[in-house]
Amino acid sequence: MGSVLNCIGWIIIGVIAGGLARQIMGERNGGCLPNLILGIVGAFVGGLIVNGLGIRDNLDIGLGLGSLVTALIGAVALIAVGRFFSGRQKQKR
Repeated sequence: MGSVLNCIGWIIIGVIAGGLARQIMGERNGGCLPNLILGIVGAFVGGLIVNGLGIRDNLDIGLGLGSLVTALIGAVALIAVGRFFSGRQKQKR
């Protein structure tokens, strides 16, 4: 039962992180599924970034604020890298 709740928690954090990253970067809201994918992949990328900066255990507090911040950092980085390689600027609202 704990692993199911853990999965649900990561889905919720993924949707929130993806949605926040899109808002911060001025992207149009793409819906729950794109936000979820962006947030989950962002959590992985954010984990790599945070570990690379030497901030290993400080943000690793389970499914709390640290996890959300880590996923948000990664999701924002993914959007920025996507913009860089596609050559496009911020979308107009």
